[in-house]
Amino acid sequence: MKKKILILSSLIMFALIVSMVTLFYGDSDKAIFESGKNNTVVRSNALTMMYETEAGSGEYAVSSNTTWPQEGYVFNERLSSCENGGILSWNSETKRVVMKTNTSDKCYVYFDVYEPTFAEYIINNVYVEDGVNGLYYHDGVGSYTNADQEAGDGSYRYAGANPNNYVCFGSDEETCPVDNLYRIIGVFEGQVKLIKDTSIGKYYWIGSSSNSSTTWSSSTLNTGTLNGTYLNGLGSTWSNLIATTNWKVGGMAWSQTNTAKQYYTTELGSSSSSTTYSAKIGLMYVCDYGYAADPSYWTTELYKYEPAKSSDWMNIGITEWTISRCSDGTNIAFLVNYAGDVGYDGVNMYYGVRPSFYLESSVEFSEGDGSEQNPFRIA
Repeated sequence: MKKKILILSSLIMFALIVSMVTLFYGDSDKAIFESGKNNTVVRSNALTMMYETEAGSGEYAVSSNTTWPQEGYVFNERLSSCENGGILSWNSETKRVVMKTNTSDKCYVYFDVYEPTFAEYIINNVYVEDGVNGLYYHDGVGSYTNADQEAGDGSYRYAGANPNNYVCFGSDEETCPVDNLYRIIGVFEGQVKLIKDTSIGKYYWIGSSSNSSTTWSSSTLNTGTLNGTYLNGLGSTWSNLIATTNWKVGGMAWSQTNTAKQYYTTELGSSSSSTTYSAKIGLMYVCDYGYAADPSYWTTELYKYEPAKSSDWMNIGITEWTISRCSDGTNIAFLVNYAGDVGYDGVNMYYGVRPSFYLESSVEFSEGDGSEQNPFRIA
């Protein structure tokens, strides 16, 4: 009888122990360690924290920290592991490392030096609030003058006379050559959009003085110059950083009363054409130019944008083409004239051209403050 009682007691005790182990180490995603209210590691004797010594080195050192890194590092799930088969993962919602195991274990948690993408850097480090550093978040609910005129597309756009939005592209020289200076139009869905700071020369919009078509896909400015000579001249290292984009090229009607927002709606927004052309290089949109001016001008008709000229960083004092055809005729396209107004002319006319493109979302920020003397560098 005593033997039966002893066996029964042992079974009950074993069941209780199993239950406790399962509760703490089982498949319920119970964290054996996590960042608590004060970011203090729970049960720190169960883990060793390994920090990468420098970005991209692949070398790690044991850290004496007892708190989770709140910035500057990212959890490396591939390297993180446990001695007895436990599985580690990162819960992005609760901001904790979670371990699944059925036994007591000792784990090693690896953190890599975090290098933000260029888009992340602009959004998280340069943007503070609307207007600071010349950046405006186009969420449609800004608190500044004419915020109701935002594009409302969730973009971050530079505006004003001369914000620090310079990027050195196509050169690794210590002092960036003038020909390699570009400027950031904005950040759109995780991609940084650039425009060359200077014109690459004068060209016919359609590519020939004898051609009068307004189909962007058949323009030799598009296929021969921008996505041919210019793109190839960048070299593969730099051209590989440029994303292939579906440019909206259906065009829109001319208007003497359209503001930046009205042009955005018909050029890219809810009333835009579905016609697109897939390529790496394009030109600026009319609305890009409109929104580059100080917000105080966003209620001004772009046909009368000359007063905004000195407050629009995108204006360089020349007559230059945009990518948008004018749907009112069979041979006209939109342009920005030397006076600063938006107008149109025949596609077989000869005007300035500045390449524009979106960077791949994976492109990383390297250094620089965005000024002309110390432009942003990317990798």
